[in-house]
Amino acid sequence: MNVNQHTPVASPYGQPHPGYAQPGYAPLDGGYPTPYAPYNGPAPAYQPGAPPQGPARVPPSSSAPPVSAPQAYNQYTQSHGDMQNGPPLMTQAPPRPPVSQPFSHGAVNMSGPPQSSHPPQYGAPPTMQQVTNQMTGMHISSGPPTPAGPGYAPPHTSQLPVGTAYSAPAPPTYTHAPPPPTSSALTQPPPASGPPAASQQYYGGPPPPSQPPFSSSGSLPTSQHQFTSSAPPPAPPSQQTFPPTSYSGPLPPNQAPAPPVSQQQQPYSASQPPFSSAPPPVSQPAYMCGPPPPTQGSFPPRAPPPSSYAGSFPPPAPPTTSVPSSQYPGPVPPQMQPPPSQLSPYHTGHPPPPPSTQMPPTSMAQSNHLPPRPQAPPGPLQQPPPRPGMQGGYSPQQNGAFGQMRAPQPGYTGPYPGQQNYGAPAPAPAPAPHVQKRLDPDAIPSPIQVIEDDKAKTTEPFTTGVRGQAPPLVTTNFQVKDQGNASPRFMRCTAYNMPCTADMAKQSQVPLAAVIKPLATLPPDESPPYLVDHGERGPIRCNRCKAYMCPYMQFIEGGRRFQCGFCSCVTEVPAFYFQHLDHTGKRVDCYDRPELSLGSYEFLATVDYCKNNKLPQPPAFIFLIDVSYNAVKSGMVSIVCQELKTLLDLLPRENPEMDSVVQVGFVTYNKVLHFYNVKSSLAQPQMLVVSDVSDMFLPLLDGFLVNVNESRLVIESLLDQIPQMFADTRETETVFGPVIQAGLEAMKAADCAGKLFVFHTSLPIAEAPGKLKNREDRKLIGTDKEKSLFQPQVSFYNSLAKECVAQGCCVDLFLFPNQYVDVATLGVVPVSTGGSVYKYTYFQAGSDRECFLNDLRRDVQKPVGFDAVMRVRTSTGIRATDFFGSFFMSNTTDVELAGLDCDKAITVEFKHDDKLSEETGALMQCAVLYTSCSGQRRLRIHNMAVNCCSQLADLYRNCETDTIINFFSKYAFRGVLNNPTKAVRETLINQCAQILACYRKNCASPSSAGQLILPECMKLLPVYLNCVLKSDVLLPGGDVSLDDRAYLRQLISCMDVAESHVFFYPRLLPLIKLESDVLPVAVRDSEERLSKGGVYLLETGLHLFLWVGASVQQELLVNIFGTPSFSQLDPSMTSLPVLDNPFSIRLREIISSFRAQRSRYMKLMVVKQEDKTELIFRHFLVEDKSASGGASYVDFLCHMHKEIRQLLS
Repeated sequence: MNVNQHTPVASPYGQPHPGYAQPGYAPLDGGYPTPYAPYNGPAPAYQPGAPPQGPARVPPSSSAPPVSAPQAYNQYTQSHGDMQNGPPLMTQAPPRPPVSQPFSHGAVNMSGPPQSSHPPQYGAPPTMQQVTNQMTGMHISSGPPTPAGPGYAPPHTSQLPVGTAYSAPAPPTYTHAPPPPTSSALTQPPPASGPPAASQQYYGGPPPPSQPPFSSSGSLPTSQHQFTSSAPPPAPPSQQTFPPTSYSGPLPPNQAPAPPVSQQQQPYSASQPPFSSAPPPVSQPAYMCGPPPPTQGSFPPRAPPPSSYAGSFPPPAPPTTSVPSSQYPGPVPPQMQPPPSQLSPYHTGHPPPPPSTQMPPTSMAQSNHLPPRPQAPPGPLQQPPPRPGMQGGYSPQQNGAFGQMRAPQPGYTGPYPGQQNYGAPAPAPAPAPHVQKRLDPDAIPSPIQVIEDDKAKTTEPFTTGVRGQAPPLVTTNFQVKDQGNASPRFMRCTAYNMPCTADMAKQSQVPLAAVIKPLATLPPDESPPYLVDHGERGPIRCNRCKAYMCPYMQFIEGGRRFQCGFCSCVTEVPAFYFQHLDHTGKRVDCYDRPELSLGSYEFLATVDYCKNNKLPQPPAFIFLIDVSYNAVKSGMVSIVCQELKTLLDLLPRENPEMDSVVQVGFVTYNKVLHFYNVKSSLAQPQMLVVSDVSDMFLPLLDGFLVNVNESRLVIESLLDQIPQMFADTRETETVFGPVIQAGLEAMKAADCAGKLFVFHTSLPIAEAPGKLKNREDRKLIGTDKEKSLFQPQVSFYNSLAKECVAQGCCVDLFLFPNQYVDVATLGVVPVSTGGSVYKYTYFQAGSDRECFLNDLRRDVQKPVGFDAVMRVRTSTGIRATDFFGSFFMSNTTDVELAGLDCDKAITVEFKHDDKLSEETGALMQCAVLYTSCSGQRRLRIHNMAVNCCSQLADLYRNCETDTIINFFSKYAFRGVLNNPTKAVRETLINQCAQILACYRKNCASPSSAGQLILPECMKLLPVYLNCVLKSDVLLPGGDVSLDDRAYLRQLISCMDVAESHVFFYPRLLPLIKLESDVLPVAVRDSEERLSKGGVYLLETGLHLFLWVGASVQQELLVNIFGTPSFSQLDPSMTSLPVLDNPFSIRLREIISSFRAQRSRYMKLMVVKQEDKTELIFRHFLVEDKSASGGASYVDFLCHMHKEIRQLLS
């Protein structure tokens, strides 16, 4: 974990700041905006605690064992259907500590020589006030100590994890009830009730074989006292001891000192029962997973404590009546300090860099939106200075996010056994009862484990014939067989089991949405959608709702009529389409017709589906090149002109054998526009200049748009002359609006659709329509006015976009800025027309040429449709209510796209307008009408059927987290246009908490409120949501420009699920051994996973980083870079040398395959450990705290837990 500061002892997570009482959790009254108000309990149909029925992703194989039998509680087995968590099994029953132990002053000697209570380098011992506050809010075991003793880790075994192991400390809890099949859980740590004499068992792991977990004969001295609804006997004051929950510095692994105690300990008295007497365990917070708020802006504001928990006592612990077997016992405590053997993560072996270490702009070229961290870590005792751009609401962070500065917590082991230990010190050897306490990140859900498990279980092709079947994850390679539902490459849903009623949907807060990528490219082993041609009669449709013929239509009356699956209307079958039915009621030609047997197919559209009822003209590509001083000087103009000569042979075409029918035209511009006549009959191209940019017109009709093959010589002559003509230009000002108007006028004159490729460098400040001013104002960041920076500064471009869409004129914008260009405004036309924005900040011909040319080639060649309209129809009960992506809408149902390419995805949200039935499920049909690049008018149809459920448990069993995150990110990134970023972040956190709280309340078995229980298929929701919250759009670092944020906001709005997944949770591969056919297993995105002796490849979908450790083996350096010396590596290289050794060949293959999977070319950046570029790389280690104040994964999980418990109470 990235922990840069060593702080003096401060309140640990879950203890109040000095002077604050411990709040409990009151219900939120009006604390949240209306759409996210807390729900009022389950509807009568959902019985809390009932184990969910039906097929689960991980079905239960047995129920919990009887209470009297010792229960095996193994971290890595799946005997109870779900994940079993907790430590590896212990080989023998550990001895128990004596019943009471006096609290000793100073350090408690566990096994080694005593140690001073504060190592000298970490400041003075805690003050009395701090210790008092540390002691309040502790979870104190009353009565004899628990058999599982207070907080020590079990010995490591060498087992590898099977499932996602979540082991973290907890009070021993034993299952009384059947486990819910689909949940994962985490519980809180127990306090020590004095130093144990010998090895202790931990986490509610298996009880020693010799003793049952609960004795039936009352409270024997050795059994844990169990409380249900009566107050327990208070512990005698003399036995009441308090565990150390925080200390002031790292210790050797075998010691954990107690804080010096100089004040009288406050025992429990009979008048203050430690357990509340209300039986339901869920509503009682057992452990506070986060700090109480300071009075000023904490994150987010809290309700006042209920009077019943007032005072400085810990919140009452819940009865341990029953715990589902799939819980992850253990707190979700804060991120801890690295053990002493781990040096500062900034500069291993050196002092931290001075605060001035910032990325100079030049080396940030093309790192677009990567913020280097603005400052070095402050020294041990100073507060970190406020960071630029830091949001209110997060206090400055030291060892943990969300307000509190914390010291490490004793008692957590290192990475899980058997796992490669990248960078972190090796776990302590066998005498493991005395391991230094720090949260083991392997104790919380691991994205890598989930991804690998999914790959392992996906062995067969995915067949789409089963309704409501969730597909493999986007990170898994799989083959799809279309058997009646659209492939997940075209359509993915957030839930494959939709709630039957609006109330149930509102209660769960799970968004119901689909991410649709209508023209997605398929891998070579899958056939593209078939084209169905019904001749002049066109496609068969339902008379009432106009849905297209599909597998959900039911033929009746011997095949003479069909009943629509969407609206139930009955329609006559046209005579030409009639076919007899077989004995099952299916048409006998069912499997010969794609529209009756497949989920995706195309119809050839008739003239009725064309604009103005006439068939479309072939599309046009117009190239508009900025020839101002900056464009010429950077080398952009000559690179574009040189490349276009070869690109003109690669224009898109339907049939590779035929020439492309796309016509081309050329314009150059600065303050004025230059049109070129490249008619094939001319010997030389002619230039026509339009200087009146306020009233744009096309100066020539004949000879502007031409066929490439006919005019090739004239075009090549023009492309050779342009760089020479403008080589000595001194014109720095540019226009932008008139440039798009010029292209639009040309398409209107030719009466065709098409695409404009605009190559532009600077803010358009020349006098012309669409003129802009520089409005970059960093002072607005974090204020209520910040949203204005994401909105266009003039309305001119909105109306221009509308005109472009009406004509079918799509705009792709290539930007080469050296300073602010107002992407939020310039991007309006590309985003509204279904186009793309590409941005090359500080473009340098040498290092950025390859990246730009690859993007340009792909953009020109990729399959694209023009003049498209998309409509999503649904069966009765739900309807499409909201759309996210790059498009224009003039009404509430039709998504209009001047251009639609194979990379664009549209996210559609559905809402209930009636009840759904479990028998029929819910149907969706996406129909896209478009002009292909060969000039054909077509309809592409994608159908999807999902199940419906009346039990919440079924909904939570069949969700897809990656798609939910895609929806949340688009929802949030659109939200910043009208709301402060802080409000958007809180809305997201709130909705996520409601989703998980509803699961906890209605689907999980009753258990301690101190446990975080996550649905199996949503256990990564917190880690991925935290990545969205920390993204540069919502929480920018000090050096992320406004243009970068606007660019990312627009880019993510049209990403599909695979792209948004790798963008928010990048892929990090260790390059130790490279096999020829398989990729190395990725590691988690955290600094402690990096080994100084290793090399790692990080992929974000927009960038590739090759991180080289400072003590990397010479052999690796020679194999990859051809040099044995780390110091001789050139960090400015953007491509690897071509070396003839298997390692180099395989690594370059992997990089090429990664690039081929993404829609944008990822430039490679070599990052040497301890180099200044490492700040950029570290920004993508998303499980760690971010420089901009974003929480680490561990801290955010704590915060989520606190939010959930607040909702439940």
